[in-house]
Amino acid sequence: MSTGESTLDLAARRLEGALAALEQRLAARGRSAGDEAGLFGSERDELAAELDKARTREAALEAAGAEASAALGRAISEIKAALNGQAVVQE
Repeated sequence: MSTGESTLDLAARRLEGALAALEQRLAARGRSAGDEAGLFGSERDELAAELDKARTREAALEAAGAEASAALGRAISEIKAALNGQAVVQE
């Protein structure tokens, strides 16, 4: 400590140095996290696209299932009518 420098001035300089070092470390960490986010970001985009395709496929399968269910219902009605000797009503 020099003669004109107080303890408070010395502490302030040490604090400024510590803050500068902290800012550098945070900046470096932010850069490395940004790189990781870029890698995960592209994977996230791919997964989102796959999810959209799966949802579209799910909707198509649900529609096909509904059509199959309706067809089975009509077939059951026809079979019951035939077994009971009734005329089959076509829809």
